[in-house]
Amino acid sequence: MNTFQSQTQDASTFVSSSSSPLILSSNPRRFPCLDDDDIVSTVIPLVTVVLEGRSICQRISLHSHASYQSLAKALRQMFVVDENVDGGIVTSENDLDLSNAVPGHLIAYEDMENDLLLAGDLNWKDFVRVARRIRILPAKGKTRKGRGGT
Repeated sequence: MNTFQSQTQDASTFVSSSSSPLILSSNPRRFPCLDDDDIVSTVIPLVTVVLEGRSICQRISLHSHASYQSLAKALRQMFVVDENVDGGIVTSENDLDLSNAVPGHLIAYEDMENDLLLAGDLNWKDFVRVARRIRILPAKGKTRKGRGGT
């Protein structure tokens, strides 16, 4: 067994099988080639954020946020040019939530079963546990015009 394999096996001992939080070793000499960020990134996957109509996606770590309000602030910084203006109305950070994070859009997510659900309906910890992809959808869908004349 080479050195990397043994370090990888040792890194797997960091993750507890219980629902308790992830605990990392405080001994930096135990894993000389891995730092805490590398270990966390292999254990906790990033969530893809898709803004409908854009071809480039973003990635975000839900574990680095403590609430929906924190997530809303991050989404606004990712997708809105001027983060304090919402259609000419200044939005304070205290008033920021998922309903106005990206003006004119709804924030939804895909869960572990690929169901599309509205973000904000679950408590934060459950959302972080089940969300696999965040989708930002236009609030008003395009309407299909019927065939024929007026």
